[in-house]
Amino acid sequence: MRKNRWSVLALAVCLMFPISPLVSAQTVTIANPSRRVNVDIHVGSDLNFGRAITCAQGQRLIRNRGFRDVRRIDCRGRIFIYHATRANRRFEIALNSRTGRVVDVRRIGRR
Repeated sequence: MRKNRWSVLALAVCLMFPISPLVSAQTVTIANPSRRVNVDIHVGSDLNFGRAITCAQGQRLIRNRGFRDVRRIDCRGRIFIYHATRANRRFEIALNSRTGRVVDVRRIGRR
């Protein structure tokens, strides 16, 4: 009698709350070859909405990556050059002016 009661209770709970929406028949779809496939390949970053970053933004990016005493050396062209300190060591950091990515890091000496 108890076993039958638990079975009825379990069935009622399953009907009230579906186990998973991923298992339902509505989410299982078969790809239609006549549909267009849109593959979005994005190169670069949306750091500045596709525009080149400023020298001050690059300095702030380097500071956010853990460097201190960041000094601007050359902010012309595609590559911005900065000198900065991390763990009492001096580094020369090259930053891509269009994407804001670090291109090169070289140790230039102690502080």
